[in-house]
Amino acid sequence: MSPLIAIRDWFWRNREKAATLGQRGENAAAHFLCQSGYKIVARGYRDKLGELDLIVLDGRTVVFVEVKTRTNHDAGHPAESITHDKQRRLTRLALLYLKRHRLLDQSARFDVIAVTWPEHATQPEIEHYRNAFPAVGKGQMFS
Repeated sequence: MSPLIAIRDWFWRNREKAATLGQRGENAAAHFLCQSGYKIVARGYRDKLGELDLIVLDGRTVVFVEVKTRTNHDAGHPAESITHDKQRRLTRLALLYLKRHRLLDQSARFDVIAVTWPEHATQPEIEHYRNAFPAVGKGQMFS
């Protein structure tokens, strides 16, 4: 076996270990949402304005999910890190996504998933906050 194939095989066997804490948290959140009946539409949707972690469907509602992962709560709860400015950026990104995909007539909301994953734990603690914050800023898209 060539060294490149061996490295590739090792990576795929150990991808959860090799992933950053944030990536592991997003993977855990996506798995949690799938098991809860949501349908994943997009992961890591990027634009010049920033990134939407997860876009999912809850029935016919488009849900923009912000995932925050921490190893502990020493610096505060993960969900507390979503500032008003961050909410405004997420609102602008979500509106752009809805416009580009011609989904402006769909209901939409913002959820937050807080993942706490201590260093030596095999599984994280996951908290799901539905409708975590309203759309923020000019041109608000939701009422």
